[in-house]
Amino acid sequence: MLFYDTNKRYNQFSAYLKDKFGAKVYKVTLDAGFSCPNRDGAISKGGCIFCDDSGSFSQAHSSNLSVAEQLQVGIETLKHKFKAKKFLSYLQAYSNTYKNVEELEFIYNQALAHTDVVGLSVGTRPDCVDERKLDLIAKYAEKYHVWLEYGLQSIHDKTLKLINRGHDYKCFENAYYKTKERNINVCAHVILGLPGESHEDMMATAKRLAELKVDGVKLHMLCVLKGTALEKMYKNSVQLLSEEEYVNYVCDFLEFLPPETTIHRLAGNGLSSTLIAPLWLSKKFEVLNKIDRELEKRDSYQGIHFKAACHCNDAPLLS
Repeated sequence: MLFYDTNKRYNQFSAYLKDKFGAKVYKVTLDAGFSCPNRDGAISKGGCIFCDDSGSFSQAHSSNLSVAEQLQVGIETLKHKFKAKKFLSYLQAYSNTYKNVEELEFIYNQALAHTDVVGLSVGTRPDCVDERKLDLIAKYAEKYHVWLEYGLQSIHDKTLKLINRGHDYKCFENAYYKTKERNINVCAHVILGLPGESHEDMMATAKRLAELKVDGVKLHMLCVLKGTALEKMYKNSVQLLSEEEYVNYVCDFLEFLPPETTIHRLAGNGLSSTLIAPLWLSKKFEVLNKIDRELEKRDSYQGIHFKAACHCNDAPLLS
């Protein structure tokens, strides 16, 4: 099966955007100075065990620049480097709905304040949205291509407690349904290789997302960054997936997802200055190529087991 006339055996988000807008769409990553209730004490302190002080922010912008200024700089850079014409503003670091509605509206307006921006992607937590915030985002979705990216990580409450996530699976599900009621696209973030999770547990997460028919998925490999709680756990007992295991698990995961679900990421490349393990993660494109080769070797593709996954309504949850 080919997706959007590419050689990919999965529904690549970049190809989906190119098909939708008639040109490649480039993400401009923005930092609006948000915090997180799982770090500032509103829920707990310390945050998730894998999160460092950057809040998963992958690009360095000057904290002295406003969102509008960051957007302008980012667009000019991408136009010069790639001759880019269309852009998606991406609020990534920490929880980008974790302010009052008036502040959010000001920030989102800045993130869309360029004629070449076609959409907005907002990374956040399912416990950081409410009716008013979702209504605000739904207003933007009437004109722009809008995504809410929820950090789920796992459907298993035992795992969520172990990684100090600060919310349970039901919280994600409630946020998901409220978001979909407003016709907002949802991307779920999932981490493979979390402590204590078996292959079956990870595939249960895939099957549950398949049942929900989630619009998008980002898969991450559990990685150890400097200064995190996971760093201490890794030195003591936590085992990480090998590259071969991760590649196989990603392919297994994709096989259960609906063909329509867009795949926003399959491999990250943790910043070399903070990445402790696994070191193979820094070779992002090698990992992606191995995923492609494994799917080809299997003669498989995203969604090949989707119908079977949807019959698994009794997928076990770790309590």
